[in-house]
Amino acid sequence: MTIGFRILNRERVASKELVDAFAKLPVANVSDSMSRMTAAGPTLRPMHSSGGMAGVALTVKARPGDNLMLHKAIDMAVPGDVIVVDAGGDLANALMGELMLAYAIKRGVVGFVLNGAIRDLDNFRETNLPTYAAGVTHRGPYKDGPGEINVPVAIDGMVIHPGDIVIGDSDGVLSVPIDGAEEILKATEAKSAAEITQMAAIEAGTNDRSWVDRALIARGCILPDA
Repeated sequence: MTIGFRILNRERVASKELVDAFAKLPVANVSDSMSRMTAAGPTLRPMHSSGGMAGVALTVKARPGDNLMLHKAIDMAVPGDVIVVDAGGDLANALMGELMLAYAIKRGVVGFVLNGAIRDLDNFRETNLPTYAAGVTHRGPYKDGPGEINVPVAIDGMVIHPGDIVIGDSDGVLSVPIDGAEEILKATEAKSAAEITQMAAIEAGTNDRSWVDRALIARGCILPDA
């Protein structure tokens, strides 16, 4: 087996029930429930028009500017997959454009996370398949390899294992590990419910803001006399 140029099988994938449950939740709330320690960074932004993303990670590690392994990953994809590509964040050459996008939609791919660039931006907006990328360029890719499929990849410190849950909305992208996903889901659902209660209190004018002064005093801030 050649390290750096290989294709593996996924050993396990998150259940559809878990993916569907996370699809209903704001990415920010999930992030908060993971102690705000996981993120794919601010450079990966939505390239589609609107809407969220939730699916199972099919991971690709690619040489910057080369999409040979991404082509193979689309061939391998099953409905519900989010293809996650670590291509080093290079923006000189696009990893994919409208033809690969059309084929991926036909395969049932539900989203892309590309640490690299795309081209044919208008088509991404029109088809509206959730796609997060680091940039846009008209220059096309090479198709030489090497690369790897179904290995752990990392984007700006966020590690994604094959089969993990990958979610996205207008705030960005987040990977939820299979191990711990149920615990994270429960914590996020509780947080979302608490925010609904807090929003109702804001609307009613009964929102308790005393915590602000308590936090200031606890940190030694001098407050003006009442």
